[in-house]
Amino acid sequence: TQAGKGSLSWKHKQNLGAVGATGTSSANLIALDADLVICIGTRLSDFTTASKTQFQNSDVKFIGINVSPFDAAKHSALELIGDAKRILEILSQLLKDTRYRIAATYSDRILETKSEWRVENDRVFSGTGNQKVTQGELLGIVNDNLNEDDTIVCAAGSLPGDLHKYFRVTNGDQYHMEYGYSCMGYEIAGGLGVRFAKDKGEVIVLVGDGSYLMMHTEIVTSLQEDKKLIILLLDNHGFGSINGLSKNSGSLGFGNRFRDRDSNTGKLTGDFFAIDYVENAHSLGAEAIRVGNRKEILAALRTARKNKKTTVIVMEIEPSRLPGYHSWWDVPIAEVSDMPSVQHARKDYETN
Repeated sequence: TQAGKGSLSWKHKQNLGAVGATGTSSANLIALDADLVICIGTRLSDFTTASKTQFQNSDVKFIGINVSPFDAAKHSALELIGDAKRILEILSQLLKDTRYRIAATYSDRILETKSEWRVENDRVFSGTGNQKVTQGELLGIVNDNLNEDDTIVCAAGSLPGDLHKYFRVTNGDQYHMEYGYSCMGYEIAGGLGVRFAKDKGEVIVLVGDGSYLMMHTEIVTSLQEDKKLIILLLDNHGFGSINGLSKNSGSLGFGNRFRDRDSNTGKLTGDFFAIDYVENAHSLGAEAIRVGNRKEILAALRTARKNKKTTVIVMEIEPSRLPGYHSWWDVPIAEVSDMPSVQHARKDYETN
């Protein structure tokens, strides 16, 4: 899950990665046939369970290890209430006493699916070769230049799901995600909190332009307190993630793009606003760099590491949509609407 990412290094041979609607192909394929799912500290949310469709073995059983009886009991699990570490120690000893081992064929399948996922992960990180980088390519660039002591911070939009799937971390301190409520505006303020807690390493904040505009003023606090952040600002001219979800549901986006209103039609179909985020960051006292391609992003990251104060790196991202893998998220479509696009989306929803 998002909260558990980093608890086991991505290099571990049995770490299949994220599970559920924002999961990897390897984890989700194994989950589909699992006969026992041990749920450690998880709330088994809608994303984690793929709207209760991820675990499809008719004989599947769940063990819920949690300090919260409410969460431990989900999916009719066997409840083990208490400290997760202590419970796992007891279970591990019981397995050792019985000399339990998984079947060799199952072990081989784990390695096979993990290998296949790595190929797909590398494909996404390599990008399209266009001048502008895709979001997946940017994550690959950041990942390749992440040090052991660095921490990435994110919260809202499409970034958390993509980071959950693709980002490779070796320890729990490298990944800080607010995704319980997907709080837009959390990123810079949350990054500042992480910076206060860290003695070494960089804090790298990833944020979209819509979320940036909600609470970018904490940049001032970072300068006042001499707590340097590296902020990667992805400019897609508005609330791109929710705009995509809205259109997939048959609606028209409801003003999620930063566009001029057409004086004739009254609709937001004009040119994109020319918002200068570099000048905005400069006005707050931060360093700021505008980049356009892989080479410039790499150079900017090197400069940001050398800088003594908060640095904002601004870039436009090549429009792209990263896939889901053997999973689903239930987004019900309105049953009643005068809009043909919504009616069509509802028909597809009922069919699929």
